Amino acid sequence: MPDNADTEQFNADELVAPAWLNAQFIADVLRTYEKCPELEVTDLKITPASAQGDHYASIMFRTTAEYTTSKGKFSKPLIIKTMPEEEGHKKDFLTDSHLFDTEVRSYTTALPEFERILREAGDDTKLFVPCIYHSVAPRQVMIFEDLVPQGYSVIRNRPITQTELKTVYSKLAKWHAVSMKVLNEQPDFLKDFKYGMMEMPTLLKDPMVTTGRENFLKMLDQIPELTKYKPHFEKIKGDLIQRMGNVLQEHRKNFQSDGYYVMCHGDFHLRNMMFKDDKEVMFVDFQASNLCPITIDLKYSLYMLMEPEQRWDLGKDLINYYFSVLEDTLQKVGYKGEMPTNDGLWKQIHRHKFYDFFLLTTFLPLFAAIKANEFKISDIIQDSEIRQKCYLSDPYVQDVKKLLSKYEEVGYFDDL
Repeated sequence: MPDNADTEQFNADELVAPAWLNAQFIADVLRTYEKCPELEVTDLKITPASAQGDHYASIMFRTTAEYTTSKGKFSKPLIIKTMPEEEGHKKDFLTDSHLFDTEVRSYTTALPEFERILREAGDDTKLFVPCIYHSVAPRQVMIFEDLVPQGYSVIRNRPITQTELKTVYSKLAKWHAVSMKVLNEQPDFLKDFKYGMMEMPTLLKDPMVTTGRENFLKMLDQIPELTKYKPHFEKIKGDLIQRMGNVLQEHRKNFQSDGYYVMCHGDFHLRNMMFKDDKEVMFVDFQASNLCPITIDLKYSLYMLMEPEQRWDLGKDLINYYFSVLEDTLQKVGYKGEMPTNDGLWKQIHRHKFYDFFLLTTFLPLFAAIKANEFKISDIIQDSEIRQKCYLSDPYVQDVKKLLSKYEEVGYFDDL
C-alpha cells in the first residue's frame, strides 16, 4: 500500500501487488535482461503506477528494484503491467479480448520496424518505451522502463497546450506515415493487427455503450436549444453501433480503393501519453492498435485529447498540421503508393462521421467527467445513475451545443 498517501487517488485493485510480483520474480527478469546470472534484488518497493481515471483495461504497478551484481549496487525504476486477476466487472469486461497479445505484438514487431524505417530516413523519433520483459503464461505481464525518473509525466488537472498538441500530432503523423509504407510494401507484416473496438464483444454489450444513445437523447430533451437536433439522432439510434463499426472495420471488411489506411493507436487519449517539457511526448498503451482508416486516431483525439475550445472547428488547423508532417514523412521514407491529399483526408473525415456521432454520444460525456475528476472511472462504467449525470454536466452540454452546430454547418446531418 502507498505510504502516507490518500488511497482514493488510486485504482482499488492496484493498492496491493499480487503475491507473484515479488523480489524473486523481478530478480529473474533482471538477470535475463542484464545478462547477469549472479544478480540479486536487495530491495523492492511496489506502488500503484497510475491515478484514478488513467486506465481501466489493465493493472499497473511502479517499482524501483535495488540490486547487486559483481560490478556493484544498482537500481532500476520499472513499470509492471498485467491483466486483472480479481473477479469482478473489470476482469469480465476484458474476457476473451486480444488486448494483451496486441500490445506485446506492437512492442516486439511493429514499433521496432517503424523506428528502423525512420532511422534509415535520418529521423531519430522515438516511438515507444523499451519493453524489458513480456509473458503470456502462466500470466500476462509486461515490464517497461519507468519514464517518470526521466522527466516524463501524464498531464492531469490542466488543459493540454497548443504546443503539446502539435508535438502529439507530429509524432502521430510519422507513425501513421511509416505504417502506411509498411502496409504498401509488406502487407502481411501487420496482418495480425485486426482487433479493435468491434472485436471486443463484452465492450459492445456493456451498458456503458448500449445506453449511450438513450442517455444522449434524454439530454437533448432537457436542453431547449438542442431539441431541434433530436430527429437526427432518433434516425440513427437503432444502427449507430453498426454504422460506427463499418467505419472501424472498413480496412478488413469493406476496403476502399481511395481509402487511407494505417496502423492506428486505437485509444488515443490524453492519459495514454506522457510529456517531457512541451516538446517531447511518448505514447503508451497499444492494446487497441489495429489496421483501420487514418481518420480513427484523428477523430478519437478530437474528443478525447483536445479541449472544447480546441475542437470547435473539428480540429481543422491541427489536423492540417498533422497532414503536412504525414506528407513530408511519406516522402522522406520513400513511400511508393499513391500519395494522400489534404482534400482526400477531409473527404474521409466527413465520410466517417458516424464515428463522431458515437464518440459524442457515448465516450465524450464519460471521459469529460473523468477528466474533471467528477466521478471515479469504475463508478462511471458500472453505475447507470452516475453515467446519466455525466450527460447533464454543464461543460459537456456547452461542448455539445458547439459541436452540433458545427456538424450542421459542415453537413454531417445530410443524407443520414
